[in-house]
Amino acid sequence: MADILNAHATNFGDRPAVIDDRPDRNVLTITYAELDHYTNQLGHLLVGHGMKPGDRVVWCGQNSIGVVAVMSAARKIGATAVPLNYRLSDDEAAYVIDHCDAEIVYVDADFAPMLERIREGIPKIREVLVFDGELPTSDSWFVSVDGEISSMPTSSPPEPPAETADGATMIYTSGTTGKPKGAFRQRATDPTQMLAMLEHIGYQVDDTYLTTGPLYHSGPAGFMSIAVNMGQTVVVQRKFNAEDWLRLVDKYRCSSTFSAPTPIRMVCNLPDETIANYDVSSMRVMIANAAPWSFALKQQYLNHFPAHSLFEVYGSTELGVNTILRPEDQLRKPGSCGKPSPMVEIRLYDDDGNIVEGIGPEHTGELFVRSPSVFSDYYKQNDKFMEDHRDGFQTVGDIAYIDDEGFIYICDRKKDMIISGG
Repeated sequence: MADILNAHATNFGDRPAVIDDRPDRNVLTITYAELDHYTNQLGHLLVGHGMKPGDRVVWCGQNSIGVVAVMSAARKIGATAVPLNYRLSDDEAAYVIDHCDAEIVYVDADFAPMLERIREGIPKIREVLVFDGELPTSDSWFVSVDGEISSMPTSSPPEPPAETADGATMIYTSGTTGKPKGAFRQRATDPTQMLAMLEHIGYQVDDTYLTTGPLYHSGPAGFMSIAVNMGQTVVVQRKFNAEDWLRLVDKYRCSSTFSAPTPIRMVCNLPDETIANYDVSSMRVMIANAAPWSFALKQQYLNHFPAHSLFEVYGSTELGVNTILRPEDQLRKPGSCGKPSPMVEIRLYDDDGNIVEGIGPEHTGELFVRSPSVFSDYYKQNDKFMEDHRDGFQTVGDIAYIDDEGFIYICDRKKDMIISGG
C-alpha cells in the first residue's frame, strides 16, 4: 500500500481516497494526493517518537480517515499496525497491547481515557498518540497528533529495509481457545493470488467501497485495503447504523462492501417503505463473511438489492479468503460457502489424521488450507500454530464436507466460541 499510494497520488491525485461521512453530517474528504502526503507526515511523526522498522504500533478507534492513514503510515516506515478492538474489556485490551510488545499506541480521542485506566497494565507503552480530538489530560504521556502533524514533512519517510518493506500485519483473533492470539503475517498478500481473486469477484477501479463494520476486524480492513490498493474511493461509516448505511449507499453510489450477517439483517429488517426511500441499485459486490449468512437472510437481501451482487466467502484472520460462492449459486447451493478461491488448496482430515476422500455430509473432516495467504505464525505462540499445522496445511478448527460438484459446506466447529453482542 505504501508505494501504491504514491503512484495513486501521481496518477489520479484529485480522486477522493476516503470520505468520512459522520453521523453529525460533518463530511471529511481526503484525496489520494492528500492521503499520500498525510501518511508521509504520520510516518515521520511515528519515527520522531522513536519507532523503527519492525516495531509495532497499536491503533484503536472507530472508522475514520485517521484509522485508514495509520495502516499505510506504518507500512511506509516498515512497522506493523496492530488493531485493537475497542469493544474489549480493559483487561483484554491491556493483554493485547502488552503481549504484542508495542511501545506506541495511536488512539482516537474517544478511547484515550481507556488507555489512562489501563496504564499500569501496559508498562511498555512510552507514549499514546491521540488523534481526532482533545487530549484526556495534560500528562506528557499523551501526545496530540493533530497538534504535531502539520509540522512534519510531506516527503516520503526513510525507506525501510527490504525485510520489513512488504507490509507485515498482525491481528489478534477472538480467542476461541483462551486469550486472543496475534496472527502475524510477515509479508503482504501474494499479488498474483490477489489479482486472480479480484478478477473472480469482478472488482473494478471505479468502484466505491463502503466500510460495513469496524476496521479492527480483518474482513472489513482487508477488503478496504484492497479498495485503496486499487485506487477506489472508500466511504467510511464511523459506527454502524442501518438507515444511515442505506443513506451512504445512495448518496455515494457505493458499489462494493463486506459485511457480517448482523448489519445486513438490521438493514433488511427495516420497514420496506424506509428501504424504498434509498436507491441501492449501485451495489454490485456484496461480500458476505465473518459468520455464515442464513438462506433466509440471503433471500431477504436479494429482495432489496441487485440479484447478482451477492458473493459469500469463507475465510478467517489466520487463513485469508479460502472459498467463494458466486451469485449464481447463492440460492442453488443453500448452506455452501462455495469452491476454493484462486491458488487455495483444501483438504479434509478425519480424527485419525487421514485425508477424507468421500463426498457428501456423511464424509466430514477438519478443513485444512494451503495458500499464499495463510498467516506466518501466532506471535510468541508457535506451539499454538503447530497444533493446527499438518503436512503444510493449516486449520482454524472448522468441520466441513464437499459435495459432488466440489462445493464446500461448513457444518461444525472443533473449537467453539460464544458471540455476545457480535
